[in-house]
Amino acid sequence: MNAPEPPFTPFRGARIAVVGLGRAGLPAALRLVEWGAEVEAWDDGEAARRAAEEAGLTLHNPAEGRFRADALLLSPGIPHRLPQAHPAARAAEAAGAPILSDVEFLYRAVLVAHAQARFVGVTGTNGKSTTTALIHHLLTGAGRPSLAGGNLGPAALGFNILGSDGVYTLEMSSYMLERIATLRFNVAVMLNLSPDHLDRHGDMAGYAAAKARIFARQTAEDVAVVGQDDPATVAMGRGLAARMVPISGLTRQEGGIWAEGRLLRDDAGAILDLDAALALPGSHNAQNAAAAAAACFALGLTREQVAAGLASYPGLPHRQETVAKARDVVFVNDSKATNADSAARALDSYDRVVWIAGGEAKQGGIESLAPYFPRIARAFLIGRDAPVLAKTLAAHGVAHEVVGTLDAAVDAAAKAAFTGAAPVVLLSPACASWDQFTGFDARGDRFRDLARRIAQETV
Repeated sequence: MNAPEPPFTPFRGARIAVVGLGRAGLPAALRLVEWGAEVEAWDDGEAARRAAEEAGLTLHNPAEGRFRADALLLSPGIPHRLPQAHPAARAAEAAGAPILSDVEFLYRAVLVAHAQARFVGVTGTNGKSTTTALIHHLLTGAGRPSLAGGNLGPAALGFNILGSDGVYTLEMSSYMLERIATLRFNVAVMLNLSPDHLDRHGDMAGYAAAKARIFARQTAEDVAVVGQDDPATVAMGRGLAARMVPISGLTRQEGGIWAEGRLLRDDAGAILDLDAALALPGSHNAQNAAAAAAACFALGLTREQVAAGLASYPGLPHRQETVAKARDVVFVNDSKATNADSAARALDSYDRVVWIAGGEAKQGGIESLAPYFPRIARAFLIGRDAPVLAKTLAAHGVAHEVVGTLDAAVDAAAKAAFTGAAPVVLLSPACASWDQFTGFDARGDRFRDLARRIAQETV
């Protein structure tokens, strides 16, 4: 009999404090233990601490007494600088210990395993979830071992070690990018940049600097896929060490990939008529498709494999997701649009809509959406900052009503659409959801349920 393989313990002897034991933090802590680390776990919430203790983790608040770990794995949602540093982050910084993300630990484990799996990082203010999922879909369709996660879904430290033909495709938020130290992306995708998370990064320059870390440590052997549809992202593409591939959903890009209308192409010719990709409407999704194609070409996929994958992509929940149809009215769930720039992409995809918007508005509100206001037959506004949005709409002569809740908005929007206002009821809130929901996904789930109820009642 062959002797059993020794356990994989890339972090044997390492002392790691894990703070934030939610969707990503608890699995990360358990995996670090499995991989040999001495883990002390903490969460400010009693229920999360109890769940961690029941899972067998040792609890210790690293902010109390001397910080004794070699590193701090801090949940992305917990600030380590602005607007106010968490006490555990202050303790780690005072002790000279690095504050890292779980993606960093995955990368280090892969290096210890001497695996040759490739790392693809995707960031941008908008479109990163769709592009991450799209790259993963193209890879799996082509038969390549692929795992996708990070900010998108599964915690990176929940992944197993892939072989030399495998690819980790990781959605990287600015919060996560702040906390990488050695991670090098073989393919780095930067889609676009518009104001977001400024409370966390201080200002636009701080936000841009965090996003630009996607290109850190790349070499001439790597590929940087850079959006060309906004000036801030264009600027990021200058002076990179990696080979730069420009992408656009709007204009020709010599040496890159772009869309002419709905035709996705490169210098060699047509790749796909995106009208065949039903889950990728609008110029923003044309840019996402261009980015995914560029990344997958860099990973060795053929034109035929890329075209087939784009056409078969099913889409993601809460991103221009058609959830119901009744009396020739389509109900579209775009709850992931938590800022004005993202909502603009949805409004640009339809000629005429009844619009549901509102929640916690971002800096600048919805004034930047003024070019799309003629497409709005009527708006129904919800949430904390509905009066702020109403003031902007009133100044531009857009018919609107503050209705408060999503339930009331869907009922009112359906009635307006059924009486001929527009053929699309669009939830694209341009605001965060925390005032009324636990997240954009809960908001989108509620919209889906309400829309389907209305569709059933009108059969």
